[in-house]
Formats: sequence, structure tokens, C-alpha cells
Amino acid sequence: MSQHQTQDITQAVLDRLADDADPRFRQIISAVVRHTHALVKEIDLKPDEWMAAIQFLTRVGQTCDDKRQEFILLSDTLGVSMLVVQLDQARRSAKALADAAAADARPTEATVQGPFYWAGSPELPLGSDIGQGMPGEPAHYSGRITDTHGQPIAHCCLDVWSGDGEGVYDMQMGSEAGMRLRARFHTDDDGRYHFWSIKPTFYPVPDDGPVGDMLRAMGRHPNRPGHIHMMVYSDGFVPLTTHLFAHDSPYLDSDAVFGVRDSLVVPYELHPPGTAPDGRTMDRPYHSTHYDFVLAAAN
Repeated sequence: MSQHQTQDITQAVLDRLADDADPRFRQIISAVVRHTHALVKEIDLKPDEWMAAIQFLTRVGQTCDDKRQEFILLSDTLGVSMLVVQLDQARRSAKALADAAAADARPTEATVQGPFYWAGSPELPLGSDIGQGMPGEPAHYSGRITDTHGQPIAHCCLDVWSGDGEGVYDMQMGSEAGMRLRARFHTDDDGRYHFWSIKPTFYPVPDDGPVGDMLRAMGRHPNRPGHIHMMVYSDGFVPLTTHLFAHDSPYLDSDAVFGVRDSLVVPYELHPPGTAPDGRTMDRPYHSTHYDFVLAAAN
């Protein structure tokens, strides 16, 4: 019977890996074992502390349901989601980034998807208003989607979603709410898009669960600056998941999920009642913002 000592138990665990294990799985699980064992040794982890960690992760899992993903929230608030996003965009857009000197523009920066994406949102014509009847100040969004050489991407899908003017997403409104403030649009032949929604406001991530307890223990606030989500994709291009952040929102410098990028902070111009850019007559003040998305060609 072999008794493993503190100094050799890590290697003993690694030695148990089957020779025919999937190579990528072998790489990942080996790193998990090495780094976890190193962490335990570095901080001299006590049994009660390890049990507390196990109980915390158990509560994270128990908090998840079909509308709430506490593990995504945990990943987001620890900066892991954003790190994975950055590495993925760099990997998938490598050729476009390498050719940046010859291109007219770099690909739009990606950021976290967040826990409130809902597949299958309604497909609506350009110019539709997805913020109608919802709390919030009306805002007109417009822009163009091109490749890195400035060529328009026609019929490109722009899948958008956001919380309402109080920072609440439809998924948080109860089962009767259904889909709100989300839709899919397709660009015209010149790669242009335009639609109406609301100007997003800052809001706290759900902090009534274990992740909220963690944030409070860390001395951190749970707030995200005001933003609207965009998922942009078309055949032959690297899909993009990103946000547009309101320039005057608080918490731009301390986003709870580390998702802010300077290139994604946009001005919202306030207009008095009158004729909007798309010819619509507005009987109350409204905002407008313009943003051009750039997609990298698939490698």
C-alpha cells in the first residue's frame, strides 16, 4: 500500500490520468490539479475553510434555474468570463489583428455575454421600437456593420437586449412577462441598421445569492454601468458579442464584471421633442446614438 506524502500527492493524482485520455482534457485537468494543489499549499488551507468553499459552490449551483445562472455570475464577477472573451477574440480574429496595419479598422472589441441572453428573440424590421411601453427614456440607435476593410456586411444579424429604465431584465419580471426589450434585426444592403429602444441605466447584478455574499465580503459593489447588449453575426465572419455603454453612466470605472472597454463607451445625444432622425415625430425628449460595428473575417 502506497502512502502519499504532501510533496508527492500532486504527481500521484496526475499519474492516475489514463494514457489514452483526450489530449485537451488531459491538459486542462492536469492544470486544474497542479494549480489547485499549489493554492492549497500556498495559503495553508484549513479543513473548515475548504468545507466553506465546498458549501459556497454548492449554494451557487442550487441558486441556478432556467432563468438564473449563478455560476455565470460568479465567473463574471471574478473576471474569468472577460479573460476568456479576450483570449477567444484574439484567437479567432488573429488574421485580422495581424493584418491591422493594412486594414481600415480593427474588429470591434468583444465583452461578456452576461446571464440574461435569451435565444429566439423576435425578428423585427429595421426601425422597430422594442422599448415601447417600457420604463426608460426613448433612444434611437443607428450605425453600420462592415468588415475590417470598410466593406458593408448586408443582411448581418444584430441581436440586441437590455434591461429596462430601472435596470430590470425581462427574465427578472416573472414568468408572465415574456420577452421584452430584445429583438433581432438585419442590416440593409449597405450594412446599415437602426431601431428604437431606451437609454440603458446602471443596475446591480443579482446580489441576493452566494455571489452577492462574496462581493460584500470582498468590499465590492454589485453595479454595472448602463449598457445595451449586441450579438453581431454573419456567415464568413467571427461572431461578436459586445455591449454599448452610456458615456454618462456611473460605474464605468468599476464595472462589477470588468466588461467596459473604452471603445464601447458611446455618447447619447439628448434631443427635444420633434422630428427624429428616422422621421418619427416624438412628443417627448429622446436620445440618439450611433455606432459602427466591425467584424473580422473568419480565419
